[in-house]
Amino acid sequence: MSRIATIYKACKELGPQQVGLYAWYQFGLQSGYLNRATASALRKAQTHPENQTFYPLLDLPGQDKLISLLGETGMAAIFNEADQITAGNVRLFGLQAMPLDLSFQEPLQPWTKYEVHPELLKEISGQDSDIKYLWEPARFGWALTLARAYYLSGNERYPKAFWEISERFIENNPPYQGPFWTSAQEVALRMIAIVFCLQIFWNAFESTPARKGMLLEAVSAHAARIPATVAYARAQKNNHLLSEAAGLITAGTALPDHPQADKWKNLGWRLINTGFEDQIGDDGSYIQHSTNYHRLMLQVALWVKRISKAAPDPGYGLSQESLRKLGLATRWLGTMLDQESGKAPNLGPNDGAYILPLTVCPFEDYRPVLQAACCNFLGEHALPPGMWDELDLWIGNNAPVYKQTRADLSGVAFSSARPPHVLQIPSHDSWAYMRVAQFNARPGHSDQLHVDIWWQGLNIAQDAGTYLYNALPPWDNALSSADVHNTLTVNNCDQMNRAGRFLYLDWAQSHLLKHERDRTGKWERVTAQHVGYNRLGVTHRRALTAQNDGTWRVEDTVFSSDHSLEKKNSPFTVELQWLLPDWPWEVVDFEHSQPLENNINNSDSNIYWDSPGTEKLSLNLLSPEGRIVLNIFSNGDSSSLGVQIVRAGELVYGSGEVSPVWGWISPTYGSKIPGLSLRLKQTGELPVNFTSLWILPGQED
Repeated sequence: MSRIATIYKACKELGPQQVGLYAWYQFGLQSGYLNRATASALRKAQTHPENQTFYPLLDLPGQDKLISLLGETGMAAIFNEADQITAGNVRLFGLQAMPLDLSFQEPLQPWTKYEVHPELLKEISGQDSDIKYLWEPARFGWALTLARAYYLSGNERYPKAFWEISERFIENNPPYQGPFWTSAQEVALRMIAIVFCLQIFWNAFESTPARKGMLLEAVSAHAARIPATVAYARAQKNNHLLSEAAGLITAGTALPDHPQADKWKNLGWRLINTGFEDQIGDDGSYIQHSTNYHRLMLQVALWVKRISKAAPDPGYGLSQESLRKLGLATRWLGTMLDQESGKAPNLGPNDGAYILPLTVCPFEDYRPVLQAACCNFLGEHALPPGMWDELDLWIGNNAPVYKQTRADLSGVAFSSARPPHVLQIPSHDSWAYMRVAQFNARPGHSDQLHVDIWWQGLNIAQDAGTYLYNALPPWDNALSSADVHNTLTVNNCDQMNRAGRFLYLDWAQSHLLKHERDRTGKWERVTAQHVGYNRLGVTHRRALTAQNDGTWRVEDTVFSSDHSLEKKNSPFTVELQWLLPDWPWEVVDFEHSQPLENNINNSDSNIYWDSPGTEKLSLNLLSPEGRIVLNIFSNGDSSSLGVQIVRAGELVYGSGEVSPVWGWISPTYGSKIPGLSLRLKQTGELPVNFTSLWILPGQED
């Protein structure tokens, strides 16, 4: 695609305002305006620390409550991680500890240099390094662990470590010099963590007046960095805007005597209300189409609501529309929660962000944020008491105590909010999610009609996740394409045109066609299709059926939508993938079988088909809870049907070439573990059909 065509399509799909704001930001960088503007803002923000008042933003929870909630196990987890930090190591993205180093050997340049010349980032961080490995520890999320450990123990080792690391950071990274100042979002998140820790450590022995003054100056410098590049945040139209607005609100509230305090608060509250109102859909979904970014958005919302409660002012606060949208967003996340494990589908981009790590629950556990969000935006505890309540204690709420039993939760708490493309088989503790999205902002992943299947807390049909954004090929955001999702590709094409590492154009909009239920409760089905392959003259339609006997039925068909284009691009090669956990497996049979029996009465031949003969693949998957059987039927003949199983980029069954990115699962950023990519490829004339039957333990016969 030519550069002119890319710009035209970007303007058409993103809108002229977003493209114009981004162009203005680039002009400011290239012309030197932003360098001058931020330097001027820093001079205006500089004040004498002794003239500043620090306003605490939290009503700290009772220590007895925290100790009772955490117990010996939770307390030990906090102290163990805090001790690792005092020893100079920090956990990034919920992974193993790594050295904490916030300094550079090379002389630092003004922050704009790194934006204009990104090769400088490679030089300073290493050619093979991802910039997020630099930015993540500089968010100071680790400092919240030190603060929690000190609050629970009173051990002065923890504030001592905090102050020493903070002093080194400020000494080695003066305002607006170096990579840690390039992103206003990173600046805002670091400042929020600093303000949180200042309150906890304020009366510690190690907290000298000079040290406290140093950080009050740092908070001012951080806040002053944000306004100049708001155009970029508005152009992104995502969590950048929310995070930066929250940073301004934090600084303006925590430093009420600062000359810029009102300006920061005015801008921050205006931006954040606009952000919540625009970025949360009426169905509660978040604009970035990502469960992890959805969680980040709710964490930002919890923080600013806490601030508005700590310093009530009739001129500031969350609007009624923001609160309404946040309630919807909370319900959306509740419908995506696996009740057994606390996890959620690894939908869309996942950069490992956890901006308020006030919990001992693992990174992939969504219950801490969901519980706190339910209390603050729905006015009730939706989950029973547990370790996930720690975040809620720190944030504070006025919700009534939990009254439901765990058995009530799956059927009551979020049943009214369950979207049609989330289906359940209560009798087998199983549920599934089918991706049916109408994009109103740039998609993060090419994943329309992807299906996640969960059973007894196990994610048996998975989303690959993200792994890395900025690595060398093939790992440069490689897990965003359709061929690593549980969906179909046609003629080796992606669903959308990838115009950049983070930019998809020609959005593959999907449409929900039917949502049906059997009156006797034996089955529930949703049918949808997307337009991503209409440029080839074909359409992909998928039906997902939950059968109460413990069987999931996924039926795919690729049929003609434009006969002239179909003729031009025929014959068609259609490939189906299922990404499975790395469990023991065996292919039981691959044979020519009898016609597939249709046990659901439906006249739509595009979905339910019976041909004179079908090819059948039967796979046994040995899960920790029993044998899962996956039977896949195709309407092709054996000469045109190919089968592969790929594990960790290597072919373990079948023949043919494979991609090095197939057969991997990334639970969080920077981590990838082996999975099993089961791939069936059918070549022939239309229609092309696949039916996948997932049979849970107890129903094999």
